[in-house]
Amino acid sequence: MKHSTPASLSAALTAAAAFLTPSTAFLPPQHHRTTILPITQLSATPASAISTLSTSQATTISTIASAIPDLAPKPALSLDGTTLIAGSPTTLDARDAPGPANVAWLAGVTVADKMSSLTIFNGPLTDVPHLLSRAVVVDDGTSLTLDLDFRPRAYGAYELKDAQGNYPGPETFGRQAFEYSGNRKDFETKYGTEELISFLQATVASMEGAAPSPRAPSEFDKLTDGPLVMSITMPLTDGNVAAVDRAMTGAANFWLRWATEGGHEHRPGAPINSQYVYDTKYRQNAYSGLLGIYEGIFGAGDGAVLAAKESGPLDEAYVGGGS
Repeated sequence: MKHSTPASLSAALTAAAAFLTPSTAFLPPQHHRTTILPITQLSATPASAISTLSTSQATTISTIASAIPDLAPKPALSLDGTTLIAGSPTTLDARDAPGPANVAWLAGVTVADKMSSLTIFNGPLTDVPHLLSRAVVVDDGTSLTLDLDFRPRAYGAYELKDAQGNYPGPETFGRQAFEYSGNRKDFETKYGTEELISFLQATVASMEGAAPSPRAPSEFDKLTDGPLVMSITMPLTDGNVAAVDRAMTGAANFWLRWATEGGHEHRPGAPINSQYVYDTKYRQNAYSGLLGIYEGIFGAGDGAVLAAKESGPLDEAYVGGGS
């Protein structure tokens, strides 16, 4: 017996599915690609695009810090712009909020003329999804990629979904199949809602000349990608920069609402301990996935440096480190 994706979720994703990464996407009819917006004049530049996105990201982090007063800067783990990554000045705003605020790690990264990225890992007190939000200038400054992911906090065997949207059942996992199915259901019910799916659909629809990003996901990406992961590439136009800006701001707003609204807390005791153990391994896998991506973008040496800095202290997944 195989466990399939609920019909309502599958149907709601159809319009945007062509732009989700191959490892997790629902496969849509080919005619949905005809809704892509036409390409306007390439008037944006790498410098202006990343400047716009990094300015908005700074505002987003300020908004998060206002809503979560315990979110403290980590100067020893931050970068102030004097570090060069692939020849470009790089800043990293590192923060955490251990304890009830439950933010294990926040990293806002800007590589001048190249990338704007926001990564948030939650602590074990809740099941609120981790956030990945990243825009990168590629193709010699003519294209822009957007990666968005709301990353589930429990294993759902997402990497094993087949082309029809089915997951392995008890014949593969035994009784654990029901646990994994329950984890997927919890995520879909609490976070992968019609509201979020509509946001992702609108994001794709607002982008000119968008197409799936050509990079194939690594094994580590498959282990850490959520069911709604989005990875798309588009021409570097003013319209697309504005669309990416709205998408990244909107994604952070979803995360902030979940993180502060209450109702997502684990029961004290074993569930928190289990979440901590899962998160620690998850962050190690996420770092390994990011390492491959950044080595491809920035080169082996600088890519490794930035992946390690952005991922934060892997042996301190909740309590934080540095000062």
